[in-house]
Amino acid sequence: MPDYALRIRRYDPESGRPPYWADFQVELDDHRSVLDGILDVKDREDGSIGIRCSCQAAICGSCGVRVNGQAKLACNTKLRDAQAGSDDGVITVEPMGNMPVLKDLIVNMDAVHWKKVQRIVPWLLPEGEPPEREYVVPAESMIDVTQSMACIHCGACVSDCLSMEVDPLFIGPAALAKAYRFVGDPRDAQTEQRLRDLAEDPHGIYDCTHCFNCVEVCPKGVAPMDQIMRLRRRATRDFEISDPNNGRRHEESFTKIIQKKGLLDERKLLQDSFGALRPQGQLQLLRSLPTGLRGFARGKISPRTALFHERLEGVENVQRIYEHAEGHAEEINMYILGEGETEDEKEPAMGEPPEPAT
Repeated sequence: MPDYALRIRRYDPESGRPPYWADFQVELDDHRSVLDGILDVKDREDGSIGIRCSCQAAICGSCGVRVNGQAKLACNTKLRDAQAGSDDGVITVEPMGNMPVLKDLIVNMDAVHWKKVQRIVPWLLPEGEPPEREYVVPAESMIDVTQSMACIHCGACVSDCLSMEVDPLFIGPAALAKAYRFVGDPRDAQTEQRLRDLAEDPHGIYDCTHCFNCVEVCPKGVAPMDQIMRLRRRATRDFEISDPNNGRRHEESFTKIIQKKGLLDERKLLQDSFGALRPQGQLQLLRSLPTGLRGFARGKISPRTALFHERLEGVENVQRIYEHAEGHAEEINMYILGEGETEDEKEPAMGEPPEPAT
């Protein structure tokens, strides 16, 4: 039977002792999970180890930890895979990030994760009097929100969100993915109000830096960053909502520059994002001046590159991509279709039409 080395980060705030690492050895079959290893150590060697767990089937989301520095469900991570992903063969297990540690591998989800979920009003706000029975919605109308509905609230995306490390007030990937679940629901009557609230909040949808960490660590394929991008598109496309962070202007400027030149002109990006003719934009440009001067001093910017920006050779190929994308603006829900499958190829289950959702 394989022998695995577990290094668990321990911390008991009541003891007054700082966090420390404890090493253990476990003998388990290689198909067993990291959670099995932790529970084996807890049973045989140290019953004081703190770890949350319940279903052990990757459904409840309570056993979220960091394995080898990345957020995962301990019950859904095999020992052999964790060992293979370690630099020295030792499986390191520590509590999730961006949340206060209560004890060992247990974090305070209420203080961060659930607080932010409550921030986005996580319930439907229908219009008018409720019907006599349930709200009936065609199944095809609910496809848009199926991906965000798959969230099990394990907190993995919150743990590894780089934006939350920089700005703890950022609403966060889990809560914003949850927000799209209601923005995309045809029964909700507060779509514009929700989007305006999330766009105009300086810690809202434009605070995401597109690091893809939440997409990578999500055990259920929710892809929270994708849901944030969908919120942005709805806010811009459907309601033309602008934001105090210049996020909308920045996205539009970035897109137009690449379409025109094929390469990013950061000088023009800064100017267009802030708006040189706007008082607020002029102030922002003045604040950015020291950064530009440092670029000159270090040779990263020359007078020629500051004044002129050459177009990419073959930029017409980039422009053709834009034209194709603009002609196919409909969104394909890959969570439903699966990779490499199109709407035309997707067959109804058992040849039956979809049943209405309630």
